[in-house]
Amino acid sequence: MPTAPALIRILSLLACLIGPIAGPVAAQGNDQTRRPSHCIAIAEVLGLSYVQKASYGAPLPDDWTVRLSYIDHAMFMLETPGGLRAVTDYVGFIGPVPPPDVVTMNRAHISHWDPTPDPGIAHVLPGWSDRVGKAADHHLDLGEMLVRSVSTDIRSGFDTGISAVERNGNSIFVFEVGGLCIGHLGHLHHEPTARQYAALGRLDVVMAPVDGGLTLDTATMTRVLTRLRSSVVLPMHWFGEAALQRFLIGMQDNFAIERRDTNAIEVSLRNLPNRPTVVVLRPSYLTRP
Repeated sequence: MPTAPALIRILSLLACLIGPIAGPVAAQGNDQTRRPSHCIAIAEVLGLSYVQKASYGAPLPDDWTVRLSYIDHAMFMLETPGGLRAVTDYVGFIGPVPPPDVVTMNRAHISHWDPTPDPGIAHVLPGWSDRVGKAADHHLDLGEMLVRSVSTDIRSGFDTGISAVERNGNSIFVFEVGGLCIGHLGHLHHEPTARQYAALGRLDVVMAPVDGGLTLDTATMTRVLTRLRSSVVLPMHWFGEAALQRFLIGMQDNFAIERRDTNAIEVSLRNLPNRPTVVVLRPSYLTRP
């Protein structure tokens, strides 16, 4: 018999997956070495656990644990037990460490992408297409980790003062690894449509820009995160304490709030927390272990 938190988990999964418009479902890949996630399909109801102490490059405790390190602005590094490393909204410098295996980028501002990425990076995934208006549509299967993109629009014309909308100019990147579904909203400029919500599926962990203006206003971002109802929300792109506090105040009725004196968190499918939680990490460039 499912526990009460498990029943809540099932209902939240259904809420994310069922909408007025059914979007296309991204393929999961055929490699059996990756534990299937429940991003799109409702799978076994497990949970999420995390520990406070984490260190870049240190061994992970088991095959289902993923470490997320907050580097700066919108950059996070994801590390897998098998040694894969992916960096979100990569701008070039992450610290005096070897280049990652995968980087994702968005181009709303130069602070979210690198025009000359390190040639040692095997997979560079821009969140936009060479054809303006066309979706990036990434689906990179690395066996242990699947990286896919869901395109959204961006506001353009900041430098000219003429507001315009660029279709599919941003990507929400989703990392499926260890049975987890981890999403990075990038430089999100509008609430996702029903089709985009359906394409995202259930996100266990989401990295969200909470500046309150350059991306989404605080009320809209709060509404997006309340609908996603991820187990863990990692704020990013907050510039200063005032913007961060506005976001936390807006979230505190529906989410627990934790502030940690560390830049990293380890997540795995273990125990479902009593309620969805916002975890504030302290950004820091990576150093060799």
